[in-house]
Amino acid sequence: MPGKNILIEKKDKIAWIIFNRPDKLNSWDFPGQGGITDEFQAALDEVEKDDDIKVLILKGNGRAFSAGHDLSTVGFIYGYGTGEQKDERRPSQRVRLNVDREAFAENHRRLFLFPKVTIAQVHGYCIGEGIILMCCCDLAIASEDARLSHSEQRMGFAGSGMGTIPILIATVGLKRAMDILLTGRHLDGKEAERYGLVNKAVSIDKLDEEVLELAKTICLMPRDGIAIGKAHRHLSYDGMGLTTGFTQGYLTHTLFTNLRWEADEYNFFKYRRDDSVRTAIHKRDARYEGGE
Repeated sequence: MPGKNILIEKKDKIAWIIFNRPDKLNSWDFPGQGGITDEFQAALDEVEKDDDIKVLILKGNGRAFSAGHDLSTVGFIYGYGTGEQKDERRPSQRVRLNVDREAFAENHRRLFLFPKVTIAQVHGYCIGEGIILMCCCDLAIASEDARLSHSEQRMGFAGSGMGTIPILIATVGLKRAMDILLTGRHLDGKEAERYGLVNKAVSIDKLDEEVLELAKTICLMPRDGIAIGKAHRHLSYDGMGLTTGFTQGYLTHTLFTNLRWEADEYNFFKYRRDDSVRTAIHKRDARYEGGE
Protein backbone atom coordinates (compact mmCIF):
# COMPACT_ATOMS: atom_id res chain seq x y z
CA MET A 1 0.00 0.00 0.00
CA PRO A 2 1.10 3.61 -0.45
CA GLY A 3 2.87 5.00 2.62
CA LYS A 4 4.53 8.17 3.85
CA ASN A 5 6.31 8.90 0.54
CA ILE A 6 3.13 8.83 -1.57
CA LEU A 7 -0.28 10.25 -0.71
CA ILE A 8 -3.58 9.52 -2.49
CA GLU A 9 -6.62 11.76 -2.60
CA LYS A 10 -9.87 11.13 -4.47
CA LYS A 11 -12.84 13.34 -5.21
CA ASP A 12 -15.49 13.59 -7.93
CA LYS A 13 -13.99 10.93 -10.24
CA ILE A 14 -10.50 12.44 -9.94
CA ALA A 15 -7.53 10.94 -8.09
CA TRP A 16 -4.35 12.69 -7.01
CA ILE A 17 -1.11 10.83 -6.43
CA ILE A 18 1.08 13.21 -4.48
CA PHE A 19 4.85 12.79 -4.15
CA ASN A 20 5.59 13.39 -0.49
CA ARG A 21 9.35 13.69 0.08
CA PRO A 22 9.49 17.50 0.25
CA ASP A 23 12.71 17.50 2.28
CA LYS A 24 14.37 15.64 -0.63
CA LEU A 25 12.61 17.62 -3.39
CA ASN A 26 10.60 14.44 -4.08
CA SER A 27 13.63 12.54 -5.34
CA TRP A 28 13.19 8.88 -6.25
CA ASP A 29 14.78 5.64 -5.15
CA PHE A 30 14.65 2.31 -7.02
CA PRO A 31 12.22 -0.65 -6.96
CA GLY A 32 12.60 -3.03 -4.06
CA GLN A 33 13.88 -0.41 -1.63
CA GLY A 34 10.51 0.11 0.02
CA GLY A 35 10.46 3.83 -0.74
CA ILE A 36 8.71 6.22 -3.08
CA THR A 37 9.06 4.04 -6.20
CA ASP A 38 7.42 1.00 -4.63
CA GLU A 39 4.74 3.16 -3.01
CA PHE A 40 4.03 4.83 -6.36
CA GLN A 41 3.39 1.47 -7.99
CA ALA A 42 1.05 0.52 -5.13
CA ALA A 43 -0.77 3.83 -5.62
CA LEU A 44 -1.16 3.15 -9.34
CA ASP A 45 -2.59 -0.27 -8.45
CA GLU A 46 -5.20 1.35 -6.24
CA VAL A 47 -6.21 4.02 -8.74
CA GLU A 48 -6.30 1.57 -11.66
CA LYS A 49 -8.68 -0.75 -9.79
CA ASP A 50 -11.01 2.08 -8.77
CA ASP A 51 -13.65 2.11 -11.50
CA ASP A 52 -15.02 5.44 -10.29
CA ILE A 53 -11.80 7.28 -11.24
CA LYS A 54 -11.54 8.82 -14.71
CA VAL A 55 -8.55 11.15 -14.30
CA LEU A 56 -5.29 10.79 -12.39
CA ILE A 57 -3.27 13.89 -11.46
CA LEU A 58 0.38 13.62 -10.42
CA LYS A 59 1.78 16.42 -8.28
CA GLY A 60 4.47 17.02 -5.69
CA ASN A 61 4.42 18.42 -2.17
CA GLY A 62 6.84 21.16 -1.20
CA ARG A 63 9.11 23.10 -3.56
CA ALA A 64 9.27 20.61 -6.44
CA PHE A 65 7.35 18.21 -8.64
CA SER A 66 10.43 15.96 -8.53
CA ALA A 67 14.15 16.66 -8.70
CA GLY A 68 14.80 13.20 -10.17
CA HIS A 69 16.62 10.25 -8.68
CA ASP A 70 18.50 10.59 -5.42
CA LEU A 71 22.06 11.00 -6.72
CA SER A 72 23.52 9.92 -3.39
CA THR A 73 22.37 6.36 -4.12
CA VAL A 74 22.52 6.15 -7.93
CA GLY A 75 24.75 3.27 -9.00
CA PHE A 76 24.85 1.45 -5.67
CA ILE A 77 21.64 -0.43 -6.48
CA TYR A 78 23.64 -2.57 -8.93
CA GLY A 79 25.92 -3.84 -6.17
CA TYR A 80 28.74 -1.31 -6.18
CA GLY A 81 28.48 -1.21 -2.38
CA THR A 82 29.33 2.11 -0.76
CA GLY A 83 31.59 3.33 -3.53
CA GLU A 84 34.48 3.59 -1.07
CA GLN A 85 36.06 0.17 -1.53
CA LYS A 86 38.58 -0.04 -4.35
CA ASP A 87 38.62 -3.81 -4.81
CA GLU A 88 34.94 -4.58 -5.20
CA ARG A 89 33.97 -6.91 -7.98
CA ARG A 90 32.08 -5.13 -10.74
CA PRO A 91 28.38 -6.09 -10.81
CA SER A 92 27.32 -8.45 -13.55
CA GLN A 93 25.54 -7.41 -16.72
CA ARG A 94 22.56 -9.56 -15.80
CA VAL A 95 22.13 -7.73 -12.49
CA ARG A 96 22.32 -4.34 -14.19
CA LEU A 97 19.91 -5.36 -16.94
CA ASN A 98 17.39 -6.71 -14.43
CA VAL A 99 17.55 -3.56 -12.30
CA ASP A 100 17.24 -1.21 -15.25
CA ARG A 101 14.37 -3.16 -16.82
CA GLU A 102 12.39 -3.05 -13.58
CA ALA A 103 13.32 0.52 -12.63
CA PHE A 104 12.84 2.14 -16.01
CA ALA A 105 11.18 0.14 -18.80
CA GLU A 106 8.38 -1.48 -16.82
CA ASN A 107 7.51 1.44 -14.55
CA HIS A 108 7.56 4.12 -17.23
CA ARG A 109 5.68 2.01 -19.77
CA ARG A 110 2.98 1.37 -17.19
CA LEU A 111 2.40 5.08 -16.60
CA PHE A 112 2.50 5.90 -20.32
CA LEU A 113 -0.23 3.34 -21.03
CA PHE A 114 -2.18 3.82 -17.79
CA PRO A 115 -5.93 3.25 -18.42
CA LYS A 116 -7.03 6.54 -16.83
CA VAL A 117 -6.30 9.95 -18.34
CA THR A 118 -3.15 11.26 -16.65
CA ILE A 119 -2.17 14.87 -15.98
CA ALA A 120 1.16 16.09 -14.61
CA GLN A 121 0.86 19.18 -12.42
CA VAL A 122 4.38 20.60 -12.49
CA HIS A 123 5.94 23.20 -10.24
CA GLY A 124 9.44 23.89 -9.02
CA TYR A 125 12.09 21.44 -10.14
CA CYS A 126 11.09 18.80 -12.68
CA ILE A 127 14.36 17.03 -13.48
CA GLY A 128 15.43 13.61 -14.70
CA GLU A 129 12.95 11.07 -13.39
CA GLY A 130 10.55 13.96 -12.80
CA ILE A 131 10.45 15.07 -16.42
CA ILE A 132 10.27 11.44 -17.56
CA LEU A 133 7.16 10.90 -15.43
CA MET A 134 5.71 14.12 -16.85
CA CYS A 135 6.38 12.97 -20.42
CA CYS A 136 4.63 9.67 -19.68
CA CYS A 137 1.46 11.53 -18.74
CA ASP A 138 -1.20 12.35 -21.33
CA LEU A 139 -1.21 16.05 -20.45
CA ALA A 140 0.93 18.48 -18.46
CA ILE A 141 0.39 21.93 -17.01
CA ALA A 142 3.32 23.75 -15.41
CA SER A 143 3.83 26.86 -13.35
CA GLU A 144 5.57 29.61 -15.27
CA ASP A 145 8.53 29.52 -12.88
CA ALA A 146 8.97 25.74 -13.00
CA ARG A 147 12.42 24.48 -13.96
CA LEU A 148 12.33 21.47 -16.29
CA SER A 149 15.46 19.72 -17.49
CA HIS A 150 17.30 16.54 -18.29
CA SER A 151 20.38 17.74 -16.40
CA GLU A 152 21.09 14.11 -15.49
CA GLN A 153 22.24 13.74 -19.11
CA ARG A 154 25.28 15.82 -18.13
CA MET A 155 26.56 12.80 -16.24
CA GLY A 156 27.54 11.43 -19.65
CA PHE A 157 24.43 9.92 -21.23
CA ALA A 158 24.56 12.35 -24.20
CA GLY A 159 21.05 11.55 -25.38
CA SER A 160 20.69 7.93 -24.22
CA GLY A 161 19.65 5.85 -21.24
CA MET A 162 15.98 6.82 -21.05
CA GLY A 163 12.92 5.20 -22.57
CA THR A 164 11.07 8.43 -23.30
CA ILE A 165 13.41 9.70 -26.03
CA PRO A 166 10.98 8.73 -28.84
CA ILE A 167 8.15 10.36 -26.87
CA LEU A 168 10.23 13.51 -26.36
CA ILE A 169 11.08 13.70 -30.08
CA ALA A 170 7.42 13.19 -31.02
CA THR A 171 6.41 15.87 -28.52
CA VAL A 172 8.84 18.71 -29.27
CA GLY A 173 10.59 17.70 -32.51
CA LEU A 174 14.06 16.31 -33.15
CA LYS A 175 16.14 19.49 -32.92
CA ARG A 176 14.47 20.72 -29.76
CA ALA A 177 14.77 17.26 -28.19
CA MET A 178 18.49 17.27 -28.94
CA ASP A 179 18.78 20.74 -27.40
CA ILE A 180 17.14 19.48 -24.19
CA LEU A 181 19.19 16.27 -24.03
CA LEU A 182 22.65 17.38 -25.17
CA THR A 183 22.81 20.57 -23.10
CA GLY A 184 20.86 19.48 -20.03
CA ARG A 185 19.77 23.10 -19.61
CA HIS A 186 16.74 24.22 -17.65
CA LEU A 187 13.55 25.40 -19.36
CA ASP A 188 11.12 27.49 -17.38
CA GLY A 189 7.40 26.81 -17.73
CA LYS A 190 6.93 29.44 -20.42
CA GLU A 191 9.68 28.03 -22.64
CA ALA A 192 8.41 24.50 -22.02
CA GLU A 193 5.02 25.65 -23.30
CA ARG A 194 6.60 27.23 -26.41
CA TYR A 195 8.45 23.97 -27.04
CA GLY A 196 5.23 21.99 -26.69
CA LEU A 197 6.72 20.09 -23.76
CA VAL A 198 3.74 21.09 -21.60
CA ASN A 199 0.23 22.00 -22.70
CA LYS A 200 0.10 25.23 -20.75
CA ALA A 201 2.11 27.37 -18.34
CA VAL A 202 0.29 29.44 -15.73
CA SER A 203 1.18 31.47 -12.66
CA ILE A 204 1.84 29.32 -9.62
CA ASP A 205 -1.25 30.68 -7.83
CA LYS A 206 -3.45 29.48 -10.71
CA LEU A 207 -1.89 26.02 -11.10
CA ASP A 208 -4.29 24.02 -8.92
CA GLU A 209 -7.28 25.74 -10.50
CA GLU A 210 -6.14 25.18 -14.10
CA VAL A 211 -5.35 21.52 -13.57
CA LEU A 212 -8.61 20.86 -11.76
CA GLU A 213 -10.60 22.59 -14.50
CA LEU A 214 -8.91 20.44 -17.14
CA ALA A 215 -9.56 17.27 -15.13
CA LYS A 216 -13.24 18.17 -14.70
CA THR A 217 -13.59 18.71 -18.45
CA ILE A 218 -12.11 15.29 -19.17
CA CYS A 219 -14.45 13.74 -16.61
CA LEU A 220 -17.36 14.70 -18.87
CA MET A 221 -16.27 11.77 -21.04
CA PRO A 222 -17.81 8.33 -20.30
CA ARG A 223 -15.61 5.73 -18.62
CA ASP A 224 -15.86 3.33 -21.56
CA GLY A 225 -14.95 6.15 -23.95
CA ILE A 226 -11.82 6.91 -21.92
CA ALA A 227 -10.89 3.22 -21.83
CA ILE A 228 -11.35 2.82 -25.59
CA GLY A 229 -9.44 6.01 -26.26
CA LYS A 230 -6.49 4.83 -24.17
CA ALA A 231 -6.53 1.44 -25.90
CA HIS A 232 -6.61 3.11 -29.32
CA ARG A 233 -3.67 5.33 -28.44
CA HIS A 234 -1.78 2.28 -27.20
CA LEU A 235 -2.10 0.80 -30.68
CA SER A 236 -1.09 4.12 -32.25
CA TYR A 237 1.94 4.48 -29.99
CA ASP A 238 3.03 0.94 -30.85
CA GLY A 239 2.63 1.68 -34.55
CA MET A 240 4.63 4.88 -34.24
CA GLY A 241 7.41 3.06 -32.38
CA LEU A 242 7.06 5.19 -29.24
CA THR A 243 6.72 2.24 -26.88
CA THR A 244 9.88 0.59 -28.23
CA GLY A 245 11.81 3.36 -26.51
CA PHE A 246 11.25 1.82 -23.09
CA THR A 247 13.26 -1.27 -24.02
CA GLN A 248 15.87 0.81 -25.83
CA GLY A 249 16.16 3.09 -22.81
CA TYR A 250 16.91 0.45 -20.21
CA LEU A 251 19.40 -1.31 -22.50
CA THR A 252 21.35 1.89 -23.19
CA HIS A 253 21.16 2.80 -19.49
CA THR A 254 22.90 -0.49 -18.72
CA LEU A 255 25.49 0.32 -21.38
CA PHE A 256 26.07 3.64 -19.65
CA THR A 257 26.95 1.85 -16.40
CA ASN A 258 30.02 0.53 -18.25
CA LEU A 259 31.12 4.00 -19.36
CA ARG A 260 34.83 4.81 -19.10
CA TRP A 261 35.80 8.42 -18.56
CA GLU A 262 39.10 9.62 -20.01
CA ALA A 263 41.45 11.83 -18.00
CA ASP A 264 40.09 15.07 -19.46
CA GLU A 265 36.40 14.13 -18.99
CA TYR A 266 34.14 14.82 -16.02
CA ASN A 267 33.36 11.80 -13.84
CA PHE A 268 30.47 12.58 -11.52
CA PHE A 269 30.93 9.35 -9.58
CA LYS A 270 34.58 10.10 -8.81
CA TYR A 271 33.70 13.51 -7.37
CA ARG A 272 30.81 12.00 -5.42
CA ARG A 273 33.17 9.40 -3.94
CA ASP A 274 36.01 11.77 -3.13
CA ASP A 275 33.97 14.74 -1.92
CA SER A 276 30.16 14.83 -1.78
CA VAL A 277 27.03 14.60 -3.92
CA ARG A 278 26.50 18.34 -3.61
CA THR A 279 30.02 19.13 -4.82
CA ALA A 280 29.73 16.62 -7.66
CA ILE A 281 26.49 18.19 -8.90
CA HIS A 282 27.80 21.75 -8.66
CA LYS A 283 31.05 20.90 -10.44
CA ARG A 284 29.12 19.08 -13.15
CA ASP A 285 26.79 21.99 -13.84
CA ALA A 286 29.44 24.69 -13.47
CA ARG A 287 31.20 23.28 -16.54
CA TYR A 288 28.10 24.07 -18.63
CA GLU A 289 27.88 27.59 -17.24
CA GLY A 290 31.43 28.64 -17.99
CA GLY A 291 32.78 27.60 -14.62
CA GLU A 292 35.51 25.12 -13.77
